[in-house]
Amino acid sequence: MSEIQMQYDQGLLDYLGQFITEHKKSVMERVLAERTRFITVVLEDIFKPHNASAVLRTCDCFGVQDIHVIEKINSYKVNPYVTRGASQWVDLHKYYREEGSSVQSCFETLRQKGYKIYGTSPSDQSISIYDLEPNEKLALVFGNEHEGISEDVKSNCDGLVHIPMLGFTESFNISVAASILLFDLIQKAGKYQHPDFYLSNEEKQELRLKWYRSVVKNSDLHEKVYKKTLK
Repeated sequence: MSEIQMQYDQGLLDYLGQFITEHKKSVMERVLAERTRFITVVLEDIFKPHNASAVLRTCDCFGVQDIHVIEKINSYKVNPYVTRGASQWVDLHKYYREEGSSVQSCFETLRQKGYKIYGTSPSDQSISIYDLEPNEKLALVFGNEHEGISEDVKSNCDGLVHIPMLGFTESFNISVAASILLFDLIQKAGKYQHPDFYLSNEEKQELRLKWYRSVVKNSDLHEKVYKKTLK
C-alpha cells in the first residue's frame, strides 16, 4: 500500500470513526491484535450450510481471519442465524470451476501464500493432532458430512491429520472438529513465536477500514461526502 493510499485510508478511517462508539472501536482493536492468517481453514463441498456457517463462527472466535470454501455440487450461503454476525468479521474465499478442479484452484492459491495443507481424515495414513506442529503456515481441510474429504484432496494435500477418538463413532461434527484442531494449534503456535503469526500493520489497516465500513450505517454515502472534502 502506497504512502498516499495509507494517508487516504487513515483520513477515511478518522472520518468514519466519528460514527462509531469508542467502546466499539476499542473492541475492534483488541480483536485486530489477535487476528491471524498463519492458520486457515478450508471447507470442501459442505452439504449442510449451517455446519459451514458454524465453522465461520468458530474461526472468528479463535481469531482465524480467512476461510476458504471449495464448491462442487453444493454452493455455500451464509446462515446469519448460525454465524451470529461472524461473517461480518472474517474473509470468505470461494473456489468453483465448471471445468478443471476446484480443489486444485484452492490449493494453488494456498501454496502461493506459503501454506502447508493438511486434510482431516480418520485414515490409517493420517497423523494425530498431537503430532501436528504449527511450525509453518497451515491450512486445514474439512470435507462434507457424508464422505469427508475427497480423493482429490487426499492425493494433493501435504498430509492427513485426525483427532483421536475414544468412542464408537469415527468423527466429530465439522464445527466441533474445527474447534478442537484450532484450539490445539493456536495454543501450540505460541511457543514458536512466529514473527508473522499475527496480521501486519498493513493488513490490519485494510481490515480496520473494511470493518468500519460494515458497522457504519450508509457508509458508502459518508464516504462520498468525505471524498468531496478532499477536492
